[in-house]
Amino acid sequence: MPYRWTHPTQTERRLELWPHRSLPRRGFAAFILGTFTLITIPLYPLLGTFVLWGLLPFLLLAVAGLWWALERSYRDGEILEVLTLDPETIHLSRSARNAAQQVWQANSYWARAEMHQTGGPVPYYVTLKGNGRTVEIGAFLSEDERRALYGELVSALSETRVAHGN
Repeated sequence: MPYRWTHPTQTERRLELWPHRSLPRRGFAAFILGTFTLITIPLYPLLGTFVLWGLLPFLLLAVAGLWWALERSYRDGEILEVLTLDPETIHLSRSARNAAQQVWQANSYWARAEMHQTGGPVPYYVTLKGNGRTVEIGAFLSEDERRALYGELVSALSETRVAHGN
């Protein structure tokens, strides 16, 4: 799953979430090389003709456009959400490339996790509510991952409330 729980201290929990990458960088390079190789196969019979020079720029432009689109996808996917949960406070920060960091904080005792099966931008939309605000968490996760995350958030918040009461 593209998220990880850690316990930096005895009473604190930390959750890091990031978008899933189905195509790693090595796969990206192999895909571009494979595409270039396959796209040049029809050009072999045209070697030595003027038609080759007429087609080559368009084929190279197609490969360059594919490269640009995949790189753009990588840049847009550089998102990191960090949730810190301790008996006193819950703190969520969202960092994205070329965007200001967004921060939300509330009392962990009163914070609530909610799941909206419909009506959100994605099915099974997970939000945190507290301190008069509602914020999304993990909208980039898959449906199954959001369902699992919701259960883990509810469990973590209830354990924190128990620890807060002691």
